[in-house]
Amino acid sequence: MPLMYRRASPVVTTIAATVASMIMGIMLAVLMGLSPASAATSPSPEPSPSGDFTSTFTIGGLIRDGDTPIEGVEVQVEGDGFDEVGVTGEDGRWTVPVPGPGAYTATLLPDTLPEGIVPRDPENITRDVTLGTTNTVNVLFPTGEGTVVENNIADTILTRFIYGLNFGLLLALGAIGISLIYGTTKLNNFAHGEMVTFGAVIFFFFGTVIGLPLYVSIPIALALSAFTGYAQDAWLHKPLRRRGVGLVQAMIVTIGLSILARYVILFFLGGNIYTIDTGLTATIDIGPATITVASLVSMGVSILMLILVGLFLTRTRIGKATRAVSDNASLAAASGINVDRIIRIVWILAATLTGLSGILYGVFRQVNWSMGFQILLLLFAAVTLGGLGSAFGALVGALIIGVVTEVSTVWIPNDLRYAVALIILILVLLVRPQGVLGRKERVG
Repeated sequence: MPLMYRRASPVVTTIAATVASMIMGIMLAVLMGLSPASAATSPSPEPSPSGDFTSTFTIGGLIRDGDTPIEGVEVQVEGDGFDEVGVTGEDGRWTVPVPGPGAYTATLLPDTLPEGIVPRDPENITRDVTLGTTNTVNVLFPTGEGTVVENNIADTILTRFIYGLNFGLLLALGAIGISLIYGTTKLNNFAHGEMVTFGAVIFFFFGTVIGLPLYVSIPIALALSAFTGYAQDAWLHKPLRRRGVGLVQAMIVTIGLSILARYVILFFLGGNIYTIDTGLTATIDIGPATITVASLVSMGVSILMLILVGLFLTRTRIGKATRAVSDNASLAAASGINVDRIIRIVWILAATLTGLSGILYGVFRQVNWSMGFQILLLLFAAVTLGGLGSAFGALVGALIIGVVTEVSTVWIPNDLRYAVALIILILVLLVRPQGVLGRKERVG
């Protein structure tokens, strides 16, 4: 039986657009007045003695055990010949004035922590900081009670593997969204990274700034993320398809949309780094690894959603129609499938999954204006490695990328871990050009 599609009336579309605009207007108005000092989990360091704030550049943050500030902890800031150590005061705040804009590295010195207090992630005590669009950047080093132990190489690898598995599951949600869109439209959506950022920012706004409970803020963030998928297809890509715009031109449109969305978020959010307050700060030891409850919950949610997506694609009529459109859109249309309706559903589903990925990634790695753009290359690498257009291949590729990037830091500097993942991608494609789960296609 052919799938039917009923076009939404102009009145409904106008009302939906108006409501969405009102919500975004309220959210952006609040974010314009948001400063790091207004977020309890992301304080602003004390200003430098210099009287001209436009020429003052500082890196700082807050270190505490739960809600208790820790005094006397040292953080070393280095970059381009600059080397200075900041020390936390009674309020747990530290700040280091730096010479000017540029790239810096902030490193927590664990030996200065009080006895019984250790970094939550002992292998990740360095933060890369870039000053350019803002004069002040805050970095956070989560700490908690624990015992300092000397890990052997096997324990270290196992710890990084667990962290990599978590990272890979987060990438998988976003990568599957890219794969679904590519499979049904053959379009590489370069605005996908901003969809990740959007989900994280909306959740941060409603969950941390406004203070709504998780069971309210998460559905709101997912609903607004789903709406962005609807809007992109209904108001942009479907009109382009009807006018016969080629895939290259459509891809360039997504690049422009990506740049626009990224800098709109920067304008309202600012260049600071924020922490999402979930209340799930307790830690659990899994072998040699210490992982937060929030990370365990995010892993569980990722696995559950991936299972549901698999069931949707293999067991439901719409899922089977989606696979048919992905295989051959012309043949699917000839068999009675409403291709435009399926593409619309795919966009909404992909945006929802990507928004959820942004929420979980924001909890895992904090929120900033370019967080999605920073992992966009990894998302495309996961899709390419698994096989273009294959949702299950995107899952496999994302897990490989996540584990490789984290485990590689055992032997190489942290800054080079993404390069290793891309080297693995090149090597796999040299042996299997179609990807791990991709299908061979006849050329010519």
